[in-house]
Amino acid sequence: MSVAAPVRSGRVVRTGPVSGAVRVRHLVVPLAAAGALVVLSAISMGRGDFPIGVLDVLRTLVGLGEGPQEFIVLELRAPRVVVGALVGLAFGVAGALFQTFARNPLASPDTLGITIGASAGAVAAIVLTGGTSTGAILGGLGIPLAALLGALVAGLLLFALAWRAGVDGYRLVLVGIALWAVGNALVDWLLTRAEINDAASAYVWITGSLNSRTWDHALPLAVALCVLLPLALATSRTLTVLQFGDDTARGLGVRLAGAQTAVVLLAVGLVAFAVSAAGPITFVALVVPQIAVRLTGGSRPPLLASGLIGALLVVGADLVTRTVLPEALPVGILTAAIGAPYLLWLLVRGRRRSTL
Repeated sequence: MSVAAPVRSGRVVRTGPVSGAVRVRHLVVPLAAAGALVVLSAISMGRGDFPIGVLDVLRTLVGLGEGPQEFIVLELRAPRVVVGALVGLAFGVAGALFQTFARNPLASPDTLGITIGASAGAVAAIVLTGGTSTGAILGGLGIPLAALLGALVAGLLLFALAWRAGVDGYRLVLVGIALWAVGNALVDWLLTRAEINDAASAYVWITGSLNSRTWDHALPLAVALCVLLPLALATSRTLTVLQFGDDTARGLGVRLAGAQTAVVLLAVGLVAFAVSAAGPITFVALVVPQIAVRLTGGSRPPLLASGLIGALLVVGADLVTRTVLPEALPVGILTAAIGAPYLLWLLVRGRRRSTL
């Protein structure tokens, strides 16, 4: 028998000897974000040279569409939207993991050097192997695999260099900034050695783009999320304890080294697969966890809400770049335009607090 009792921030649900607090906003925000994502995805799939209504798109997705509509929606437009949603989901969850672990809103794959590691791997593959056209390069398996390896190497270096009988959040950010500087210098050096066509292809990729995405890009990312996302959600209780500091976590019985290792590796894995699918779409992992924590009113960025808002941001930004702007641009340009002012605002706010 379940009994719900009101509390200040939600309700306490008891089922026999088991009880727990259920916060209404923690349920409403993910559900609202998921509903908005479905509607926005349907709108995006319907926009193009051959317009399709939202209801027709939804009917096609459930198998009730007509022949031409099925081909346009399922084969031409759905892969791009699905990849964008999965990439945003992975970035959002990874950003929430990093920011909770480091107890710092500036901690994200962009500032910690993970995305620049992926960029270095991809640019190295483009420059060293060359290519005949942008489409051929972006469609091959080599570039995503190189990006995946680059992100994993950067993540392992970040973890190894930040480890001192545990991983301190402040040290993690400092090491990440150093890795970003090294990775950025490596990318610049590689671009100076590249042929003009290869350099142009590399610039398109490292900006972050959903152009030419197919089901071949979506499938590996979907499989990775099926494994990594449940594991990340399973760390929620540990993350709640870790946000109070290492000493408190040890006092509450958390095995600190193992918990920190699991959180960092999960976040790095999510970023690595996301970047391998669509390139380093910047600032998503920085912005959406803070939006989610303000919407839910919690003490730390919620994982599921952050992921769904990240998916909503990427799909929405891609729709804007394709239909609103006078010229179609890679989605990473718009997310950077949103995230860069937010980063400056965080820095200014932090400086004002330090002077009070």
